[in-house]
Amino acid sequence: MLVDRAFVPPELVDDGERDGWPWSVPCVKELLGDGIAFEAPVTFLVGENGSGKSTVVEAVAEAFGLDGRGGRAGRKYGNDRPQSPLGSALRLDLTSAGSRMMTGSRTRKKGYFLRAETAFGLMETVWGLPGYWDENTSEMSHGEGFLTVFETMFRRPGLYVMDEPEAALSFASCLRLVSLMHRLGRTGAQVICATHSPVLASTPGARILEVGEHGIQPVEWSELLLVDHWRRYMSDPEAYLRHLIPKDERG
Repeated sequence: MLVDRAFVPPELVDDGERDGWPWSVPCVKELLGDGIAFEAPVTFLVGENGSGKSTVVEAVAEAFGLDGRGGRAGRKYGNDRPQSPLGSALRLDLTSAGSRMMTGSRTRKKGYFLRAETAFGLMETVWGLPGYWDENTSEMSHGEGFLTVFETMFRRPGLYVMDEPEAALSFASCLRLVSLMHRLGRTGAQVICATHSPVLASTPGARILEVGEHGIQPVEWSELLLVDHWRRYMSDPEAYLRHLIPKDERG
């Protein structure tokens, strides 16, 4: 592992700022002070849209020196986008391995930030460049392109941050990513991932943090609200659809 904890020193945020975004988001508010402890090589943040999980993983990526729009460690992509307010304030407690990586030369930093909403444009820009993949991902399906990135870039010990990588993946591809994340966690790498996928969150040995109005709390996979809803829906879709679609329109 490389990162033990992510936190924001309270003195960096004025009292007058704490009622505004992002500090008013419950999970971000919890970062002030003690913050989040990372207790396993693979950590998932799971929560509804708007819960703040993507804001948190983006900030962790930025605090580690990764570009907030996505990409590999050791290079800053040319854009004028400043760090997010949370990313600029977030601090990381590093392990000894993490400290060596962060204080060494730029080329010693290993890792990747895959952000689903910007991944496709980035992939079209960097394929074929030294240090990336040779295949033209623009000629692939989105899912095939994501898998090419994973299998090429997610190899060495480093910090791998992902924001909803399941967006382009089939069920079978999600299982391939589960296998990859589990393997990374056993070889000295660290994975931090925001997801809506019960498949990804089932990665053996992973720590799951449920994000919501309560803030951030650890939870077992079987106790996730997300898992409960999927189980209920798969066993009886009508129990949900009857509240959304009139009976005479459901066929």
